[in-house]
Amino acid sequence: MNLFSATFDQHQVAPLAERMRPRTLDEYIGQRHILGPGKLLRRAIEADRISSLILYGPSGTGKTSLAQVIASQTTSHFVRINAVTSGVKELREITSQAGEDLHLYGKRTLVFCDEVHRFNKSQQDALLPSVENGTITFIGATTENPFFELNSALLSRSTLFHLELLTSAEVRLGLEKALNDAERGLGRYKVEISPQAWEHWLNYANGDLRRALNALELAVMTTPAAEGIRHISLEIAEESIQQRALRFDKSGDNHYDIISAFIKSMRGSDPDAALYWLAVLLEAGEDPRFIMRRIIVHASEDVGLADPLVMLQAQAAANALEWVGMPEARIPMAQAVLAIATAPKSNSTVEGIDNALAYVKKHPTGEVPLHLRSSNYPGADKLGNGQGYLYPHNYPNHWVKQSYLPSQIQGQVFYTPSGMGKEPSKD
Repeated sequence: MNLFSATFDQHQVAPLAERMRPRTLDEYIGQRHILGPGKLLRRAIEADRISSLILYGPSGTGKTSLAQVIASQTTSHFVRINAVTSGVKELREITSQAGEDLHLYGKRTLVFCDEVHRFNKSQQDALLPSVENGTITFIGATTENPFFELNSALLSRSTLFHLELLTSAEVRLGLEKALNDAERGLGRYKVEISPQAWEHWLNYANGDLRRALNALELAVMTTPAAEGIRHISLEIAEESIQQRALRFDKSGDNHYDIISAFIKSMRGSDPDAALYWLAVLLEAGEDPRFIMRRIIVHASEDVGLADPLVMLQAQAAANALEWVGMPEARIPMAQAVLAIATAPKSNSTVEGIDNALAYVKKHPTGEVPLHLRSSNYPGADKLGNGQGYLYPHNYPNHWVKQSYLPSQIQGQVFYTPSGMGKEPSKD
């Protein structure tokens, strides 16, 4: 022990968000869909009958706080581990001790791991037998889709709960609790917050209470008091939280959800939604080339021959991105997106090629009809190649009735014109 350890209080230097973590279910904010009165998880916590859980949701929605509430209300021995630093050896020591506590003293062990998606296969395998036989109760928290990151064996032995973004009202409630709590929060200070500052915090927090609490603490602690009161204006609030918390992870399922929304908005002819999702992608730092590739694909897939010029606009936007770069290229990119969203729609191109590919995969390749074969290589004429071929340009309207498919698949149809926009109808 050093000279200062007796007077040092870790709680006093912890961030506001950490100090304000709920201690009971009644203090917990949000997630009423799983913790409201009568809900399964609430009943299990109150009865101290928790089984292994996976808590999945965005940052700042209360996953770790919920685990700590469970810890405070259980009679089990609570162990918190780190997915990055806890190796297989440590995990085996924990499960071995848990087995002894259970068999010798009847004491259960609850193991909590934040960011459980960082567990590798060996770490997950080390926990699995103890989870399976009930030696430990495991709670894992993650912002990543557990179906991508966790093995199926561990998932099948756990109950998955999805935590949702907090509402603006819930975020405000959390901030107000911090302002009124003199023991753990900022209740020792007299603080006045302008309506505009409140609006800014709630807007930019984007459902992340931890982010909002960090901004509140920074604003209050750096604002000098005037006549004993700390006045928080919009300008101060803007300085405390300058960038919105965008829900986007290039390696996670949210990435695929936003890309999916972007594509479906273009396909669904909603230009406003298409521009919104394009803006989210660009603001979140997605590679513009990746976005541009999706735009080019869907210019053909969703518009195609209904308006062939849309494909040219998409290709021109890709060219502009290479020559001009960002941020200026956002304009031709937006033009291509709007061209797709406002154009008549046809997916006959993708259906046509997919029909042809599916047929080719399932059937033997047909022989090229004799009249379509090349007559340009040596001996081709002796084989009869090209004989009987009718040159379309020698006929009225540059068309003549002639078979182009192998004899065994005559009459097979792959392409069906949609009749939309500039694309002709089947008739």
